[in-house]
Amino acid sequence: MNRRDSLLAALVASVWGFNFIVIDWGMGEVPPLLFCAIRFLVVLVPAVFLVRRPQVPWRTLALVGATMSLGQFGFLYVAMAAGLPPGLAALVLQAQVVFTIVIATAVLRERPTAAQAAGVLVGTLGLVVVAVGRGGHVPLTALALCLLGALSWGTGNVVSRASGAPGGLGLTVWSALVVPVPLLALSLLVDGPAAVADGLAAFGWEAVVSTGYTAGLASLVGYGVFNTLLARNPSAAVVPWVLLAPVVATVSAWLLLGQVPNVAEGAGGALLVLGALVALRPRRRPTPPRDAQRAAGRTLSSTRR
Repeated sequence: MNRRDSLLAALVASVWGFNFIVIDWGMGEVPPLLFCAIRFLVVLVPAVFLVRRPQVPWRTLALVGATMSLGQFGFLYVAMAAGLPPGLAALVLQAQVVFTIVIATAVLRERPTAAQAAGVLVGTLGLVVVAVGRGGHVPLTALALCLLGALSWGTGNVVSRASGAPGGLGLTVWSALVVPVPLLALSLLVDGPAAVADGLAAFGWEAVVSTGYTAGLASLVGYGVFNTLLARNPSAAVVPWVLLAPVVATVSAWLLLGQVPNVAEGAGGALLVLGALVALRPRRRPTPPRDAQRAAGRTLSSTRR
């Protein structure tokens, strides 16, 4: 990656990291599932009338939307409403790297490399350290919900890969068709009509700004730039930049919200990030045998003559 693309990748990861702070700040008295439904309604309209639908079956769009959007962010928003701090939420959500490799191994029969297997083990150890070290400061239910969000994200990655669906803004927008209505229905079922009505009435300027940031900047602009980078560069050079997001979220929560990470979060987070980096390490190209190299050298030499 050149310097410009590296700066763009760092910027997108920073936007995604600060996204957790903005969600926590804007949710306020709005029920989490309702807040998430409004976010994806803004992602969908008016972009669905301006962005061309990707040439994939409707079932693929539905599966991607149900896993990568509805499941991932639905669980994330509920987890944060249940008491999971933004920095820790950003960190735990990166378990999607581990889940993606495990699910791909089971479903797609993709045999993991030694580096991927080691990365999964290290990342899992990091999650255990974070969970045990939190003690009673964060409800285990909130941690479990965030892990379900990471599992949904990882499942969506495998669904997208198996279907051959092209990544991009079109997939982000059109897969959002299946998100707002189910989230609103779940909010009505879980929170009740009265709470939904109160949440809409409490939807103040903080919620508006938060929704504008999460839908416009994090979803539409962020994914648009990120997928452009993926089109120009090897995925192994782009994807690891996402690991900057929990760092930005943790530092932002520390500076703006006074949420100082404890030793367990620091150590476990470092292990999780290390495991993800190891798992994302690109495969080494096999070195041709020395005899083949010599033969190639002789061929090149005779060609030059």
